[in-house]
Amino acid sequence: MTAENRRKILLVDDDKFFLKVISDAFTGAGFDVVTAEDGVDGVEAYASQDFDAVILDLVMPRMGGVSASLEITRLSKEPDPIIIMLTSFFQGAPHEHPIPEMGAKVHIPKSTPPLDIVIIVEQLLERRRRGTGAA
Repeated sequence: MTAENRRKILLVDDDKFFLKVISDAFTGAGFDVVTAEDGVDGVEAYASQDFDAVILDLVMPRMGGVSASLEITRLSKEPDPIIIMLTSFFQGAPHEHPIPEMGAKVHIPKSTPPLDIVIIVEQLLERRRRGTGAA
């Protein structure tokens, strides 16, 4: 994949170890990755760059995932940005909602293996590319 068509993802989480693990998984899958350690920094990063998808932790200092996702949606050039809420509060399988809940249509438990999270994001991006709807 050339630099011109690499996908770009914003990862926002206050857990530095988890951020490193998930960042490595996306980098290994050919994504350009930008990280932020709280919602304020995540929103600032989103406002200054274009991203194909955003993954947010639910609970973070300064600004949590819900507030950050609502602000990112407001700033988005896309009518339906791909925003994923990632948290240890959700149990079971990743799930998608027809309308955003807590600012995101897709909720993924933090216990989900990083490569599975990459696959979910790739599927959402492919759905968007084909015009068949995206989260």
